[in-house]
Parts: sequence; C-alpha cells; structure tokens
Amino acid sequence: MSLDALKNRIPDHAKDIKLNISSLGRETVLDNQKKYGCFLASAYAIGNAEVLNDVLAEIEGKLSDEAIAGAKAAAAIMGMNNVYYRFVHLASAKDYRTLPAKLRMNVIANPGVDKADFELWSLAVSAINGCGMCIDAHEHELRKAGLTSEQVQAAVRIASVVNAAAAVIRAESAIS
Repeated sequence: MSLDALKNRIPDHAKDIKLNISSLGRETVLDNQKKYGCFLASAYAIGNAEVLNDVLAEIEGKLSDEAIAGAKAAAAIMGMNNVYYRFVHLASAKDYRTLPAKLRMNVIANPGVDKADFELWSLAVSAINGCGMCIDAHEHELRKAGLTSEQVQAAVRIASVVNAAAAVIRAESAIS
C-alpha cells in the first residue's frame, strides 16, 4: 500500500486525480516532512480508511514518530477549531467574535514539531474543512515563518487531491 495503491483505487473517469497524486508525491517545493505531513493530516481529516492506510504506507520511514503525531494532532485540533471558528465567522451576531473560545488548544503552542510544519498541516486540514477564518490565521503564520505562496499552495493542492481521492473512492464503494 502506498500512493501507487491509492492511485490504483481511482477509476479511469477520475484520471486527473491519479495524475495529481503522482505529481504531488514528487512535489519538491516542500521538504519531505512538510509534504508527507500534509498527506497524513489530510487523510486523517477525511477519515477514509483506504486513503488513510495507503498514505500511512507511503510515509513509512519518511516521517519521524514526532511528525506523525504532529500531523495527527493537526487533524484532530482542526477538526474542532474549524467547526467552532467557522461558526464564529458565519454567525450573523458579531458578539461571538469577542467571546473566549474556552476550548483547549495546547497542542498549537507545543506541537512537538517545527511550528511552521504544524501550521502548514493545520492549513491543509482547514482547507478541507472549509474554515476561512482558520485558513487566514494559518496562512498568516506561515508567511511570517517565511514560507512562500508556492509552498502554501502545494499544501492546499495536496489537501484537495487527497479529499478528491477519498470522495471518488467513497462514491465508487456506494455503487451496488
């Protein structure tokens, strides 16, 4: 199992997804920790077993235990924050923006990996979950950390393709 196995799960009508999986697996604008962490955080955020297992097989030996834990933590904390902050952003009543969240988010301050890597993985998950407020916050932190537009875009491209692969696989498995 690996990205090749993931591509093999994708039917021909979604050939562009296969091609994008290949090109993103060879992406060089991100170092391996950033790239494979984005794949893993995205797969965890989506929660499709086939996609997750294929990504886990791909990253074997490519990410440290700390990076694996950090990518999983990014998916977990953004699963909570993206819902909360999307609500705050979309609610008509503006007073929610002034209230403290009162949610534990300690991992953001101490993710156990390079802060920029964790922010990048959090951005990828936020893109999948559609939280504009979180996307803006993480993108701002990434730019302060010196990441380029191309690096940020690569993370979101990974998230979008992992999401599309999971959607195709889910749809295909629903066909009787």
